[in-house]
Amino acid sequence: MNKSKKIIVVLTFILFCTLAGITIYRWLRYGTIDGNSIFFSFIALSYFFNSLVWGNHEGAKEKDELDKHIETQSAKIGYFVLMILSGLILFISEGVTNLNDIENFPLLIVVGLTFVTLPITEFVYSKKYK
Repeated sequence: MNKSKKIIVVLTFILFCTLAGITIYRWLRYGTIDGNSIFFSFIALSYFFNSLVWGNHEGAKEKDELDKHIETQSAKIGYFVLMILSGLILFISEGVTNLNDIENFPLLIVVGLTFVTLPITEFVYSKKYK
C-alpha cells in the first residue's frame, strides 16, 4: 500500500470516529439520535474497511482467484452476521422476547426478509445455470 492510500485509510478512519463521536455526544448531551450521523458514519466505516482490505474505497479493480474467494466467503458470512444482528436489534429495541408483543412491524419484516433473501437469490441464480 503506497503512502497516498495509507493517508486515505487514516482519513476515512478519522471521519468515522468524528461522525460516531458526534452521534454519541448528541445522544448523551441532548438525548437525541441523529440519523444522518449514524448513516454517514457507517458509510465512512465501509470506505475505511474497503480501503484497508483492497487499497481502494470502491474495492479491488482486478481480482485474482484469492480475491474472488475472499469476496465470496466474506459476503456469505456477512449475510449471516447481518441476519443475527438484525434479529438482536429487533428484540433489544422492542425489549420483548415474544414475537406477538413486537410493535415495530417494519423491522420485523426486515428481519424476516433476511431469512429468505439468500435462498431466493440462490434459487434465481441457480436457474441461470440449470
